Amino acid sequence: MSKMGIRRWAAWGIAILALGALCCDEETPTEPEDETPRFAGKWGESGKGNGQFDEPIDVAVAPNGNIYVVDRGNYRVQYFTATGSFLGKWGTYGSANGRFRDPLGITVTPDGNVYVSDAPASRIQRFTPAGRFLGAWGEYGEDEGYFKSPTGMGSSTDGNVYVADTDNHRIQFFSSEGEFLGGRGFPNPGSDDGFFDSPCDVEVSRGGIVYVADCYNHRIQYFSTDMRDFQGKWGAEGEGRGQFKYPRSVALKRDGTVFVSESSRVQYFTGGGVVKAVWGSQGSGDGQFNRARGIAVAPDGTIYVADSGNDRIQYFR
Repeated sequence: MSKMGIRRWAAWGIAILALGALCCDEETPTEPEDETPRFAGKWGESGKGNGQFDEPIDVAVAPNGNIYVVDRGNYRVQYFTATGSFLGKWGTYGSANGRFRDPLGITVTPDGNVYVSDAPASRIQRFTPAGRFLGAWGEYGEDEGYFKSPTGMGSSTDGNVYVADTDNHRIQFFSSEGEFLGGRGFPNPGSDDGFFDSPCDVEVSRGGIVYVADCYNHRIQYFSTDMRDFQGKWGAEGEGRGQFKYPRSVALKRDGTVFVSESSRVQYFTGGGVVKAVWGSQGSGDGQFNRARGIAVAPDGTIYVADSGNDRIQYFR
């Protein structure tokens, strides 16, 4: 065969190989990476001792990585290392400073101070990282700075504290020392954009976007930092992907992705509400939940969930 013929056959062979590669790519597309967080550990059991719980209802991560848990039925706060080693506790039943009647929410500001909502007392208490009482604010009522069943809380990078004022159907936010700064919502429930029906948690992204678990409207809404500008929403009542049956808690990863807990599962979204993963089912096994409530995300991306009905904390990576 001449040199020209060899070249022609070689060219045809290369073209056929290239066409085959294209066909194979179309027939066997690359599978998307599974973004479902994996079970990494747990701690806790029913009881009153150190590291035991009676309905852990909320969880927060401190700047140093310690984990704070509202131990609702024991009327106290406990705190731990990132993997669950007990470090300390404070609180007992009562109305005096440093005591709780029904603690429901917790957040830790960038300076490490800890804020706890006490629903029947209609107040927020502020503590040092080790639990020394620093101050409190709030009374029962509908005026600015007053509360009717304050529950979940979040904090911004500048140290402001956001409170889900559940039975007033609004979000209020304050300086680190309790000065009223603003809010959104009304004492009556609503379902229009920017209105709430029993909001039960709130969190603020590093970029200043405020996300609200609008519980009885079965959705997440998000706003500007000052709560004046409604920016979007997602969700509807149901059990499918992206739907909710009473979203209980919302948490944010540093990249802006959003985690939302429900009774027996956690959903994972982009900041605009596109579902990335769903995990969990009813039960007591690893990765299962019985009344999943508070959720928090550490700077390294570890996700902590207060598995309330199982009296434990589970974490995922």
